[in-house]
Amino acid sequence: MTKTSQFKFSLLAAAALALPMDSALALDKAQHKAEKERVEAAYKADKAACDALKDNAKDVCVQEAKAKEKVAKAELDASLSGKPSDQEKLAKVKADTAYEVAKEKCDDKAGNDKDVCVKEAKATKEKAMADIKAAKKSQSARADAPDDKRDANYKLAKEKCDALSGDAKDACIANAKAQNGKS
Repeated sequence: MTKTSQFKFSLLAAAALALPMDSALALDKAQHKAEKERVEAAYKADKAACDALKDNAKDVCVQEAKAKEKVAKAELDASLSGKPSDQEKLAKVKADTAYEVAKEKCDDKAGNDKDVCVKEAKATKEKAMADIKAAKKSQSARADAPDDKRDANYKLAKEKCDALSGDAKDACIANAKAQNGKS
């Protein structure tokens, strides 16, 4: 698998993580604080390991360490709240950090190769962001579906009631409202 393919795969995987998380998995605040401190310590260790490198290799190493820290913190925030919006933020952070790392790696190249590398990284990020947006719209559509179904059922039941008259029609409409959550 090429580095470009790995990058694309990681961004697509990040977009897939935009799905809602089970709130039962949410961390309590004390665990969250301890994990945050662990992430910060890991970042310092990762960044210190970069000191042995030179030139762009060092820059890439530092960018990867920063990306790892940002993603880990976003994962912690998402696990603390369990909110779909935090899952979406996590996916965006993953896409953004993967792009920043890929862009830094492009600095090793020159001329058209560098331009192509940067544009490919940007295009992959834009695709991931589009996937995140589509997942959000899909979640919204799933949330609206029960209301839409109830409305359709109510309209059908009301139409059936139109064949009746008087008290029977009134009772039919009242029953349709009750069954479909209308007041």
